[in-house]
Amino acid sequence: MLIQLSIRDIVLIERLDLAFEIGLSVLTGETGAGKSILLDSLSLALGGRGDGDLVRHGEDKGQVTAVFDVGMEHGARTLLRENGIDDEGDLIFRRQQSADGRTKAYVNDQPVSVQLMRQAGQLLVEIHGQHDDRALVDTNAHRTLLDAFAGLTDEVSEVARLYRLWRDSERMLKKHREKVESAAREADYLRSSVEELEKLSPQDGEEEELADNRQKMMKAERIAGDIAEASEFLNGNASPVPHIASLVRRLERKSHEAPGLLEDTVTLLDAALDQLSNAQMEVEAALRKTEYDPRELERVEERLFALRAASRKYSVPVTELPALAVRMIADLADLDAGEERLARLDAEVGLARENYDAAARSLSDKRHHAGTALAGAVMAELPALKLERARFMVEITTDAGEALAEGIDVVEFHVQTNPGTRPGSIMKVASGGELSRFLLALKVALADRGSAPTLVFDEIDTGVGGAVADAIGQRLKRLSERVQVLSVTHAPQVAARAATHLLISKGPSADGSEKIATRVATMAQKDRTEEIARMLAGASVTEEARAAAKRLLAGNG
Repeated sequence: MLIQLSIRDIVLIERLDLAFEIGLSVLTGETGAGKSILLDSLSLALGGRGDGDLVRHGEDKGQVTAVFDVGMEHGARTLLRENGIDDEGDLIFRRQQSADGRTKAYVNDQPVSVQLMRQAGQLLVEIHGQHDDRALVDTNAHRTLLDAFAGLTDEVSEVARLYRLWRDSERMLKKHREKVESAAREADYLRSSVEELEKLSPQDGEEEELADNRQKMMKAERIAGDIAEASEFLNGNASPVPHIASLVRRLERKSHEAPGLLEDTVTLLDAALDQLSNAQMEVEAALRKTEYDPRELERVEERLFALRAASRKYSVPVTELPALAVRMIADLADLDAGEERLARLDAEVGLARENYDAAARSLSDKRHHAGTALAGAVMAELPALKLERARFMVEITTDAGEALAEGIDVVEFHVQTNPGTRPGSIMKVASGGELSRFLLALKVALADRGSAPTLVFDEIDTGVGGAVADAIGQRLKRLSERVQVLSVTHAPQVAARAATHLLISKGPSADGSEKIATRVATMAQKDRTEEIARMLAGASVTEEARAAAKRLLAGNG
């Protein structure tokens, strides 16, 4: 993985642009030149803790940008995609740190939380120092490293899947049991309610239809009397029709005796008779339309009363009574079939637990075998690192009663630094220098498994020299064949093995002010000889030191 690091207005740094190539890159320089500042800046870009004191004096804010050229299937890209971050092209992590302590984080120019930046950053770069061996602090990481060493990723995923199925089936069983128990407590009420609602048999839209029919019948009742009175007047004993008809017949007879006198009157009276006859028929038709069975109105009103009484009783609108009936019938069915379903769900939980247990035991067996192999691989690296009397152990505690998604094992790395001493947790027993060397041996044993694509080692060679420093350099070189390695070092044996050598120096600021600035330069071969000679000899570089430096470089070329 290629990394470009751009730093602006951070302590002792005005502006700095770096590119780290693949392989082993070392950073050297005098104590106090700014090596820790560079690592703090990289950590800041990866989501590390911010601090206003990191900002260069006199500036309002500083900024660090790290650009990563990483494969499209890398876990960091997957994490960013899952969080809605565009991951096309290079991954660009940018962190702004204000002098007042505020901080902002961006990935590919999209604002992100510092937590997300940190999670993605940990998948890209691991920074290890004498007092910051985070891979060894968390015992969960020990299990992850062991699984990576043994290639157990698929088995771990399957155990996690079976664990989720088991727990989901347990939750389903618990929920159904609570439902059945609740229903059982209300069994009498539920049964009587279902019986009542089934007898009532409410239908969708029934209330509206009944109310509409009732309204029509009540209207008809109000006007039926007037229509009947009109019918009685037109058709009853007091009807004027017979009298008018008799009068017309008399006038017709008389009209022959007095021609031209009564013809118009007779014609009008005939027309009146016709209209009265039509009125009789219309009144009769209207009267028939208003006819209804009073018992039907009574039935409708009783039905409406029953529906609305049920609505009040069950505290639901009448329109929801049919759905309530369906739910209650289903609840009653659940109650009646509850024990049978409980037994079925209980059997499913048992089967899910058996499947999980079998997979977890198989995974545990593989972990125990892998633990022995990993311990052997790490032990093989220890003699050359001046830890020949030390022992590295992978302690695996298996407890089927403590089942987790990760399995039934607790994995912890233990060491014994000297014969006769009590073995213990690596973080408690190993000193700072020993811890760094154990970590290096572990990383070499793991190669590119269980590791970020870039490893940064901060002075892991502190306190050692000669053959031990050379052994550390050899292992960093081997490690860099699988992953990118950056190492801050004071050991010439380590520096001589680097593919890229960067010199960190401190001097007057480029703006001519009295400020001091840190600079980083990629060194040519001639300059490397001089720097390694300085590392060998100290302040006064002798010809013997230069000759020794040339031999180191030649032997590692």
